[in-house]
Amino acid sequence: MKVSLLFLSLLTAGVAFASPQAPKTEGIEGKDYKWNAQGGEKSEALTKKGDPKAGEEGYETCGACHLPSGAGRPDGTFPQLAGQHTTVLIKQMADIRAGLRDNPTMYPFAATLTDAQELANVASYIEKLCIPLDHGHYDSKPGDNVDPNWKPPTDTAKRVAEGKALYEKECLECHGKNGEGNKEKFYPVIAGQHYKYLLRQMTEIRNGHRRNANPDMVKIIKKYNDDQLISISAYQASLVMPGNMCKPKAAKKARGL
Repeated sequence: MKVSLLFLSLLTAGVAFASPQAPKTEGIEGKDYKWNAQGGEKSEALTKKGDPKAGEEGYETCGACHLPSGAGRPDGTFPQLAGQHTTVLIKQMADIRAGLRDNPTMYPFAATLTDAQELANVASYIEKLCIPLDHGHYDSKPGDNVDPNWKPPTDTAKRVAEGKALYEKECLECHGKNGEGNKEKFYPVIAGQHYKYLLRQMTEIRNGHRRNANPDMVKIIKKYNDDQLISISAYQASLVMPGNMCKPKAAKKARGL
């Protein structure tokens, strides 16, 4: 069975599916909510040794949205998955299936998953993909069908500098100096992630709409205003993680006459 991992698609796309509705489980607002409770499908998948070769076939259905490279979409509609920790991938999928995370677009695909081993396989394949260097930044052109008079913002350097100061104050401890995250603690890789995706997720976490958010992160992020979240996202999108980023493409040599 080919497993779709459209999941860190913490987003919505205008696609309708004839499928059952996702269950609704109490999240961060529930008195009994534990962010990373043991047991269930998530824990079972985490005990499995993933097979990247088997996972490559399962990932084929994910490529339509997240692209075969796992790069996602620069406009932030679908996140970069390449290089993400298996722990993060498995937890997010399990949370969507269990009704702890709202994702109407992803749920119909997640609902087809019946085997924890398959989930482990696909997650291990995605983790081994190099993170593309070309992704959506704060000053990236917003798609092809944009106003021909569009011009990039002139405050990019200021935004990145402000975001760096805020990031190093409270985000670096968990997400790392270069946005590498922490596999053992389920903290995601954010290096190479799209600016618009980062901004949307942080806004949803702050506003209490990401029901499976880490309560510790909610406490930190809830005090930031919209302008500060823009700056933090701008800086995060500029991060380059050593080791797992794709190599720059070599320039094509001019053909001799």
